[in-house]
Amino acid sequence: MSQKFIKLKNNNRANVKAYGKYFATAVYDNHFVGTDEIADFIQRQASVKKSDIKAVLQELGEAMKHFFEMGQKIKLEGIGILKVGFSSIGVAKAEECSASTITTRRILFQPETERVVVGQQKRTDGTVKQKYVTAISLLKDVTFEETHDNSMNVESESNQPSTGGNTSGGGNTSGGNESNGD
Repeated sequence: MSQKFIKLKNNNRANVKAYGKYFATAVYDNHFVGTDEIADFIQRQASVKKSDIKAVLQELGEAMKHFFEMGQKIKLEGIGILKVGFSSIGVAKAEECSASTITTRRILFQPETERVVVGQQKRTDGTVKQKYVTAISLLKDVTFEETHDNSMNVESESNQPSTGGNTSGGGNTSGGNESNGD
């Protein structure tokens, strides 16, 4: 299986650089994978009963809430880091700034990444210069495939930033953050 995408033209005239260009846009089916389905999958991969897996997954939410209430970040190996984020109203004086000025609460997710070497070059002094990308571990082996299936859902245009074309949640680049390592 692969992550499906369609080609969409950017018709936002305010975005001069991206206007008129086509971008790959992620599409998803209407089905959300729930706890039962995840438990079934894990059960097939490991020697643990589905009922035990479901119990752990259901308790995970409570455990996360507990640690968030303690002001802690959570690192799930192979997945990433989760932490509390929020917005607040700006006020003129420090003493006016309080918990009552917090307006929006959310969970911030930073996926686990790894450095993947994509090339190397031998220097004249005999050392090797590596070119690498930073890959999100969960997506490193995901393949992509164009679809023409109209039953799939495209992320709404209102959720897409107007500065860089259609980002589909990951930018309109084909790799990670490319840089040169020395």
